[in-house]
Amino acid sequence: MRDLAIQYIKPVLRGKDFMLVIENLTRCEVTETSTYIYSYRMTKGIIRLPFGENGMEVQSYGIEVERQDIINGVTSNIERDSLKSISPYRHKVHNLLKMLYDNEVSPIHFIDVVGEYVDEYILDFDKEYTDIATN
Repeated sequence: MRDLAIQYIKPVLRGKDFMLVIENLTRCEVTETSTYIYSYRMTKGIIRLPFGENGMEVQSYGIEVERQDIINGVTSNIERDSLKSISPYRHKVHNLLKMLYDNEVSPIHFIDVVGEYVDEYILDFDKEYTDIATN
C-alpha cells in the first residue's frame, strides 16, 4: 500500500541545530508480519558563509529519510539518515526529495543515491556567495 501525504510542519529542534520541516512525503508498506512507514522530509535551515567580519547567512534546504518498523502495533526499530545543507534552491531539493519518494529509497541507501546530486548541488552555495558579494 502506498500513501502520499504532504504536510507542512512547525520547527523541530534536533540537538544544537534548528531546522524547519517544510515538506513531508510518507508511504506505508504492509507485509504479513510488519508495517514499514517511510517519511521523506525537506528541511530548511540557515548556514553561515565566510564573508566580511561576521560572515553571511544563507538559506539552506536539506533532506531527511526515515523508516519506522512496526511489529504488532509497536515500533521496533527506526532508521534515519539526513543531509542538512544540499542547496539554497528549494526546487532542486524538492525534485530530489520526490525522486527518493518515487523510487522508494530507504534511509540505508539514501547517501549512496543522492551523493552525485549533492556533489553538484553544493556548488549552488558558491553561486549564492558570488551573487551576494557582487551586489
